[in-house]
Amino acid sequence: MKRSLRRRAGAPVLLMVLALWGGAAAARAQTDPERVRTTAKALFFDRKYAEARQAWEAVRASSRGADAEAPTYWVARCSENLGETERALREYDAFLALRPKDRTLVEEARTSRVGLAARLYKAGNKAHVQVLKDALADGSKTVRYYAALQMSGLGPEMGRLAVPVLRQILAQEKDPDLVDRAKLGLMRADPSALGRPASPAPRAPAAPRAPAAGEARVVRIRITEKGAAKPKVSINLPLALAEMLFKSLPDDVKDDLRRDGYDAENFWSKLRELGPSEIISIDGDEGERIQIWTEK
Repeated sequence: MKRSLRRRAGAPVLLMVLALWGGAAAARAQTDPERVRTTAKALFFDRKYAEARQAWEAVRASSRGADAEAPTYWVARCSENLGETERALREYDAFLALRPKDRTLVEEARTSRVGLAARLYKAGNKAHVQVLKDALADGSKTVRYYAALQMSGLGPEMGRLAVPVLRQILAQEKDPDLVDRAKLGLMRADPSALGRPASPAPRAPAAPRAPAAGEARVVRIRITEKGAAKPKVSINLPLALAEMLFKSLPDDVKDDLRRDGYDAENFWSKLRELGPSEIISIDGDEGERIQIWTEK
């Protein structure tokens, strides 16, 4: 009799213990998505993109509604950093299809799509060219500007489409780096555009003079990648515009000039004193050949 009483008395206690344990397990389960989210962020910023993508996919799978927006974006970011260009484009499209509320993530996704489409275009895959064309009319000027700068380096056909936005940058923006990049883009796409009213007028001499007989009039620039038969960059432009291009060269190229004995600060004043001549012919650190010379 006593044993059976003990069993009956212990049953409610056992049920209470089980109920409490089940509640704790449920609470742990509720915090797991947040833990996985934190882990996913840490993996991404540690550049472990494959593992981060798996973690973000797990977060997305357990999310509903607006909570699924950010994980979908980060999945695409991981794919982009893994170099899976086509997949990343599809994943950014899936993110934008959710009509996300975070405008910063939306702008970053649209910008990333432009970069991915440009990369594919350079590789000969023009299937996503409409992404670039549409971006020129995007509501965000950040996306428009980025698209124009990217397209200016994709050949004459794409460059011409970018000219209106590049000229808009010159007319409306004050940031000197952005303006210089737009000028360089215009020279690639349509060098004559720099001579139109929107661009600064070249400095005139104090008094009219006839050009000197031996004066150089044109600067020719060629940048050829290692092992390439044709130059990657081929620019011919009036000497008056060449100084702006020089300012847009990478710092390591300017350092090469200094090591070769050229005074970068006074380079152009000295250049104007020379007649037609070879200015420089060097090989860069990555095997690219850089040639600059002047002609009449």
